[in-house]
Amino acid sequence: MPTEVQVRPGVEGDLDALTEIYNHYVRTTPVTFDTVALTPGERRPWLLSHPEDGPHRLMVATQDAPGTGAPRILGYATSGPHRARPAYATSVETSVYVAPDAGRRGVGTLLYDALFTALSGEDLHRAYAGITQPNEASVRLHARFDFRPVGTFREVGRKFGRYWDVAWYEKEL
Repeated sequence: MPTEVQVRPGVEGDLDALTEIYNHYVRTTPVTFDTVALTPGERRPWLLSHPEDGPHRLMVATQDAPGTGAPRILGYATSGPHRARPAYATSVETSVYVAPDAGRRGVGTLLYDALFTALSGEDLHRAYAGITQPNEASVRLHARFDFRPVGTFREVGRKFGRYWDVAWYEKEL
């Protein structure tokens, strides 16, 4: 019987697994506009920009791997700066990445639930998410958390030899 999925703040020891999950999306999908896989060293500043408190968080979902009892990372959710200028400080941009073999199991929902619970005490006004189109699973996840569409950047990114639209969503916090 599989163990329960646990969600906790991300730590530096998670870096290799988080980078592996992210690189899957870099190599195989347009959901991120990075076009070259990153090393854990290149991702380290990103990880360190998400402390255990404050508005910029990293939440990690784990489950004990069958037969080993060792925790395996199933995915992560983040909140980070929406824009760099000071007046944007009460807005965050959020994202969720789930390991390719852990999709459709509610991991994204658990991660976002933990992330928004952690953010509930912060001085935040809005969360934003950009979703490369088409991505019906991500649209459904964000709708479940009361994100509403606010606009689409048409053909804003080029990856895999074609242009992609990014639909933007916002949520009141």
